[in-house]
Amino acid sequence: MIARTYTVAFEGVEARMVEVQCAVSAGMPAFSIVGLPDKAVSEARERVRAALTALAIALPSKRITVNLSPADLPKEGSHFDLPIALALLAAIEILPVDAVEGTVALGELSLDGRMVPVIGALPAAMAAAAEGRSLLCPAACGPEAAWVGATPVLAAATLAEVVRHFTGAAPLAAARPGEVRHDPPARDLRDVKGQERAKRALEIAAAGRHHFLMVGTPGSGKSMLAARLPGILPPLTAAEALETSMIHSLSGLLDAGGISRTRPFREPHHTASMAAIVGGGRGARPGEISLAHNGVLFLDEFPEFPRAVLETLRQPIETGEVVVARANAHVRYPSRFLLIAAANPCKCGYMTDPSRACARATSCGDDYLGRISGPLMDRIDLRVEVPPVAYRDLDLPDGGESSATVAARVAAARDRQAARFATHPEVRVNADAEGRLLEEIATPDAEGRTLLAQVAERFQLSARGYHRVLRVARTIADLAGSESVRQPHVAEAVSFRLASQISR
Repeated sequence: MIARTYTVAFEGVEARMVEVQCAVSAGMPAFSIVGLPDKAVSEARERVRAALTALAIALPSKRITVNLSPADLPKEGSHFDLPIALALLAAIEILPVDAVEGTVALGELSLDGRMVPVIGALPAAMAAAAEGRSLLCPAACGPEAAWVGATPVLAAATLAEVVRHFTGAAPLAAARPGEVRHDPPARDLRDVKGQERAKRALEIAAAGRHHFLMVGTPGSGKSMLAARLPGILPPLTAAEALETSMIHSLSGLLDAGGISRTRPFREPHHTASMAAIVGGGRGARPGEISLAHNGVLFLDEFPEFPRAVLETLRQPIETGEVVVARANAHVRYPSRFLLIAAANPCKCGYMTDPSRACARATSCGDDYLGRISGPLMDRIDLRVEVPPVAYRDLDLPDGGESSATVAARVAAARDRQAARFATHPEVRVNADAEGRLLEEIATPDAEGRTLLAQVAERFQLSARGYHRVLRVARTIADLAGSESVRQPHVAEAVSFRLASQISR
């Protein structure tokens, strides 16, 4: 007899359907799994055998063959335990074949029959909904998978509960979605003394998702400013939260099935490898640039990152996605992030202070910031020098605007962009606009065009740089509530691109 159930294999954020076939036939007693399984899948037969023994279910003295179809698709992970167990129980006529065949299952089994949580429940639920099947998963994964809402999600704590459900002894209740978390910002912009120009650039970056580079001496407040960016960003929309959570689900980062509406903030160390930043490794897992999708990627000590790692950022910055190509995997992850980079002006960090700079001050700075290639620098919209704060200013009371005040302006600017791009679903913020659409929304007035033409000729802006200035000017106009882009908006956008120590 042959019984079937279904599970998924992950290729990036896509969950591909896998048919699990189990045949019990006469012959020498054996239990084999075929269909390109990895080591974890091959070991499933021992976990399944022990879990069934814990339920006092003995396997027949026959040949048991489990096939994972399509056979040429690599199968990785321990989540194949549960579907293999279901297909086997249906093949030996303990569970009804029809009920098992209408189910997509994933879950790891412990030796005593308990269900161990696995990654990827959210994309698996979306794949099950697309196929018109229900999803069966461990109890810990139920709140996460239930967010899809388009398919029944059943969550069980043990294999015994699964058996009782399919036999009708004790049906499982549908899982309920986990709580939506609104993590309150713990840091306020008002805590930062001075640095008004950097704060303004941070506001523009948040409003239009423009990439931002800060250069300043150690202790001038670069990391402090970056840490306060989440407090002025608007919460994730429902669609963005689902996109982001699918990536985090594959990385096991969802807490108790709850989906957060707070934008991700990732800050990898400069010793991180290329696979950690871009993605890859075993199973071509998502990297930091994908975990920062719809959020912020903060790279402190920017020039200290390996050159090869920095250069891999160029494609994701332009396209909003990254392709991880390996010999046994070729997967695509979304990576539409806001890059915030921070750097010292030179290796010693004090090039701008004659009393503390080293003997190689000028050449040291050129060599250090020269680690950032021209093509990568050309993709950074806002460049700001962050000077040290005077000691006397540190004793002043809190001043300046709070994060809530700035966040309100950013949210209003984002709302204007959402209305503007309502008929362009692929464009969400000004940073995404290009081609004819960019010309329609960001063409300045006559004075602005004259200024921009003079700047482009004088500083030899590339075509990319020219268009990025237009995008930033459009965002500045949105923050000012202006329907058109005017000369002051262009002037401010240009000033942020031509910071003296940083421009190249």
